[in-house]
Parts: sequence; C-alpha cells; structure tokens
Amino acid sequence: MADRIHVLPDHVANQIAAGEVVQRPASVVKELLENAIDAGAGKIELIVKDGGKALIRVVDDGCGMSEGDAGLCFRRHATSKISGAEDLFRIATKGFRGEALASISAIAQVELITRQEGDELACHVRIAGDEIQAREAAVAPVGTSISVKNLFFNIPARRNFLKSDKVEFRHVLEEFQRVALAHPGISFKLVHNENEIHNLPGAKLRQRIGHLFGSRMDNRLVPVSEETQIAIISGFICKPEFAKKSRGEQYFFVNDRFIKSPYLHHAVMTAFEGLLKAEMYPGYFLFLQVPPHTLDVNIHPTKTEVKFEDEQSLYAILRSAIKHSLGQFNVRPVLDFDHDNNLETPYAFKDRQAQAPKVSVDRNFNPFTDPVSGGGLARKASRETAGWEALYEGLGAQPVGEPQPEGIEIPSGAPEETLLEGSHLQGQDLKGVFQLGRKYIVTRIKSGLLLIDQTRAHQRVLYEQFLENITRKEPVVQTLIFPLKLRFTPAEMHVLEALTDALEGMGFRFGEFGDESLEIIGLPALVPEGEAPGVLDGLIAGWQQHEGEQGFSQGDRMAKALCRQLAIKAGTPMEPAAQLALVNDLFGSREPGLSPFQKPIHTTLTLEELDQKLNPNG
Repeated sequence: MADRIHVLPDHVANQIAAGEVVQRPASVVKELLENAIDAGAGKIELIVKDGGKALIRVVDDGCGMSEGDAGLCFRRHATSKISGAEDLFRIATKGFRGEALASISAIAQVELITRQEGDELACHVRIAGDEIQAREAAVAPVGTSISVKNLFFNIPARRNFLKSDKVEFRHVLEEFQRVALAHPGISFKLVHNENEIHNLPGAKLRQRIGHLFGSRMDNRLVPVSEETQIAIISGFICKPEFAKKSRGEQYFFVNDRFIKSPYLHHAVMTAFEGLLKAEMYPGYFLFLQVPPHTLDVNIHPTKTEVKFEDEQSLYAILRSAIKHSLGQFNVRPVLDFDHDNNLETPYAFKDRQAQAPKVSVDRNFNPFTDPVSGGGLARKASRETAGWEALYEGLGAQPVGEPQPEGIEIPSGAPEETLLEGSHLQGQDLKGVFQLGRKYIVTRIKSGLLLIDQTRAHQRVLYEQFLENITRKEPVVQTLIFPLKLRFTPAEMHVLEALTDALEGMGFRFGEFGDESLEIIGLPALVPEGEAPGVLDGLIAGWQQHEGEQGFSQGDRMAKALCRQLAIKAGTPMEPAAQLALVNDLFGSREPGLSPFQKPIHTTLTLEELDQKLNPNG
C-alpha cells in the first residue's frame, strides 16, 4: 500500500500559518508597526485604504535592511532576533519568530523598499502569493517602506469573512492606538482614504493619551507608580466618576507590549470596589516592567496572551498600587483617626469675625394668662388639642388580617376592580395589581396569580415602539432648546458615524460632527435629556461588544440596545398607575410572552400549585 503522509509545499504551509497570524487587516498593521519599532524608527507613517483591504503601507526611518536581508525576510522562520532556544527567555523585541512577513506575503501582494545607512541604493522587492515577482535597485531614503495590497486575494473564502470597511478600520485604529500608547516617544501618523486621522508627535505618556483620546482625558487621569523587586508599575487610571459602560479605554502593557489579561483586569476592578456603579468599567493605561526571564510571550501567535512566573504577587502589587493612588489623590475616602471633621471651620466662616450671642427677653410674659382671650392656661391647652380625633379617622375601615400589597396605595372607598379597568389580558377577571420586591408586577386572575418581570416587560414594549418608528420613518422627536454637546474618542466617533442612519430613524437629530465632539439637537420622545449621554455610551458599548452578530438588521440591533438602556431596572419602585399602564402595554404588544432577548416575561402561579405547596401530602 502506498505511503499516505507527505510534506506540504511551502506556499501551502505559509497559507496555513497565515491563518494563525493574519486574521484581518488589523493583524497586518500590528506586525508591520512592530517591525518598524524593532528597526529603531523615530517616525512611522501608516497609510490605509478601504479599511486595509486594498492597501496597508508602513513607512519608517529605521535602520533598514541590506539586499540579502530584503530577500531573506520573507522566508518562514527567518529572523534576526533570536539564534537559540535560550533566547526565548530574554526577548526584548516585538517580533522574533519570523512568521509575520512570510504569512503576509503568502496571502497578499507585497512591495518592499528598504535601504540601510551606508548603501547608495535601496532594494526593491515585489512578491505575491509567496512568489518573488521582481527584485531591483531603487532610490529611497534610509529606512523601510512596505506595502500590502489586496489582502486574501488568492483566498476568496477568507476575504468574504471580512467585515465592512468601517468595521475593519475600527480594528485598525485600535491596533494603531495600542502601538502608539506603548511608545509615546515615537512620532506616528495615520491616514485613511487620504484623510489624516492622527498626527502624533513624540511626547510623554500623558500627552500621548490626550492626543489619542481627546484633551478631556487630562483631567480624568490619576497617576499610578510602584516599584518592587518583582515588577515596576506605572501609568494612569481614570477617576471613578468617569467610568463607562464600555471597556474601550483599558490597556495593559508588559515590557512595552500590549497584552490581554483577565486576571490583572480583575485586580484593577477589585481596587475600584465600592467606587463604581453596577456594570460600569474604569479606564486605565497601565505599564508593567518585569524581568524577561519571568515572562513567556511565546504562547500565542499574536503575542497578546502571556504567562507570568508569579501572577499572584503581580495581582497583589497592582491592586495595592491602584488603591494607594486612589487614596493619595483624594479619589477614595481615607480614614484619619487623628483628625476630627466636626472641629473644622466651614469655608464660608473662615474669615468671619466672632459675634457675641444676643438674647431677647419678654419681661411681661405671664404663663398663667392667655394674652388673646384673657383665659387661663387650661383653656389654651384645650384649644391646642382640639381635633386630635381626626388623626385616627378611618383606621377602623381597614379589615384586620388583610395587609395591603407592598408598594401600592388604594384610595379609601374606591372599588378594587377599577385599578385594572380596560386591561388587555384577554378578558380575564383581574382583581388587583401590585409590585413585589420592586422587581415583579403581580396581578390576580381567576386561576391564581400572574407574575410579570417589570424589566423584561418594559424592554418588550420599548423594543416594538422603536421598531415601529424605524419602519414608519416618522419617529416622535423632542427638539432641544439648547443643543447638547458631547465629547467622544475618535474610535467612538467612528461607531456613531456608522450608526447615524439608524439613530436618526429612531428619533435622534444631530448637528455638527467633529473629530472628538458631537452636537445633539433632538432626541426620541422616550429618551430623557439627562440620560442622553449615558444612552449613547451604552449604545456604543453594546455595538462594539456584539458587532460580529449575524442575521440581524442594524435597526433591530439598535432597537435592542436602546430598549436595554431605557427599560425600568429591577429595584425601581412603580406607582400603581404605572404598573397598570405597563401591563396594558405589554399585553397589547405582538409578543407579550418573550423579551427581545428571548427570555420569558411572565409566569402564573395557579391555585392548584398553591394548594400543593401548602398541602404537599394532600
């Protein structure tokens, strides 16, 4: 029988490897930017077209390559960073395995122009699908320019999995921000479709954060600094009052390399414990410097997941450093047993002169004489206590042993049936409505009790209202007398620009769009003006989290995101009239049994079930 095992050709092996290294245009951006940094570049320019699908070009002023290296760099596992296995435990560069350029050239058309100091001419190499098409001399400055065109041109199935240009560029922007934050001393420039997005001069970290995320960030940052034998921690955290519902502005860097670490993120959240509202996340830009031999970065092709030798100690040090910063800068309350706040002079009285107290005395006062009627003290007391019986009037009307339901007040003399008059519960004989635990609405029906989850019920009602507005394209809009001006990061602005049509279909009206600001001149009738910033923040967070979902229209996803933001939350008290209105609206909807997120809204508790619970043995 013939042998079955054979060695794959190089171009097939490279395409398989490319699937691990290159997932989308942002993956190429990350590899090329890191190569430029390893080359010692002081200025790096990134040019992108069509979200990176058509072109990704990185130009740097680094050391460049010789003619021999220019041809060898596209071969798999060709690297100048390591020479032996022991070098893996003292890595100080970004790339080291020699897979990036080989993988990229296997699934794209690549053009490389590079010259090193001392060479008269540059080397120009063109390669496509892992095959060198041209190699010639050229005129170019010292440094490297590498262009990647038509990503996945020879793998149509992979190219079809790419998202829209806006989505892909958002991922490119995220990678650009990560690299730019890790190296604030290097100048970076980003151009997309001939539009300059960022032009960042070399600066300190705090300035770089402001350049990337807006000048508003400067007042939100609290410095963090801690030096131990295990690690050196530096960077910034955002003040708790600026926490957001999205996790966008959260960055960990270890030895100037961006990483993702749920374990260290938990340390940060623990340090903020008690200072954040539910489902809110703080921003942070934290840098850890650890000895290279205590860090393993070779566990994932993208090198965003790492292993630490002593994670528990890092956890404790990081949490302690953040807590110390929050207390040191008066963000977190600090107990001082040597200081009594009650003895402090209020600021308004600081410079005020002391005044002697004045006492007025009525020398003609006689406690045994009524100055109005001339009667005695007994007559005055009798007049003041008259009518005390009215305080207890009506208490006897309440039958003993029938306490009122929690959270509801029934007017005296009003028949109980009027509370649910006009209900849409398909003609069932409802006798009352009340709120249980500030979470459920309970109604009495013929067969027992009906329990309704108030949050899910309100989500269903709002969801159908928003969908109806989108379908009719005539939403009810409340025009603002004074426009709202809100500030967002460039990445958040890209999300809002992509969602503009869907938001306008729901009733939002926008004025001017800036690089970091947005003007709102109208809101949907269901959105209170004071909640508009939080609603948009939640929409951005939800969209970024679920942007990969398939099978749902943009309007449907926006309606779900809005109803999630605006629905009545558990723990919110509701007046009886509001409870009744919600019940009527729910059973007037198309699908009252399920929330927009396919969760049950209500359930019944029948008399038979109650009898069974109270008399399990019959």
